[in-house]
Amino acid sequence: MTDLNRNFIAGAWVAGAGEIENRNPSDLSEIVGRYAQASANQLDDALSAARAAQMIWADYGLERRHDVLMAIGREMMERASELGQLLSREEGKPMAEGKGEVFRAGQFFTYYAAECLRQIGDTADSVRAGVEIDVRREPVGVVAVISPWNFPTATASWKIAPALA
Repeated sequence: MTDLNRNFIAGAWVAGAGEIENRNPSDLSEIVGRYAQASANQLDDALSAARAAQMIWADYGLERRHDVLMAIGREMMERASELGQLLSREEGKPMAEGKGEVFRAGQFFTYYAAECLRQIGDTADSVRAGVEIDVRREPVGVVAVISPWNFPTATASWKIAPALA
C-alpha cells in the first residue's frame, strides 16, 4: 500500500481525521496515493495559519513578491514533464495535456510576477465636488480556491497567482 500523503498545516505535515484513496482512472489497478482528509478543526487551523502568513505577505515589497511568483512559475515550467506525468496519472488525461496544463500554470505565475512590478493605479474625478477617486491594488486577505477535478493545477493557478500579485 502507498504511504499516506499528509496535509501541510501551519508549517507541519499532519494526518487528517480520515483518508481517501486515489486511483488512476486510466488504470484502476494503480493506486496513485492515499490522501489525508482534514477535520473541521484542522481547516480552522489552516485558515488561522493562512491569515498569519497573509499579513507577512502583505508587507513584502513589490520586488520580493515578483521574485517569489517568478520562482514558482519557473519551477513549474522546468518540472512540467515530471509534474504533468503525475497529473495525468491522477486525472487519467493524456500525458501531453497533463504536461501542458502544468507548463501553462507556470506561465500564469510568471505573468503575474511581472504584474507585481506594474502597480499602476487609477484616479478619477468624483461626481462630488472636491473629491477624487484613487484606485490601488493592495493585499486584502486570505482567499480559498475550489478547483474542479479535471483541471486542478490550471484552475488553481489562474486564481492563486493574481491573488498573490
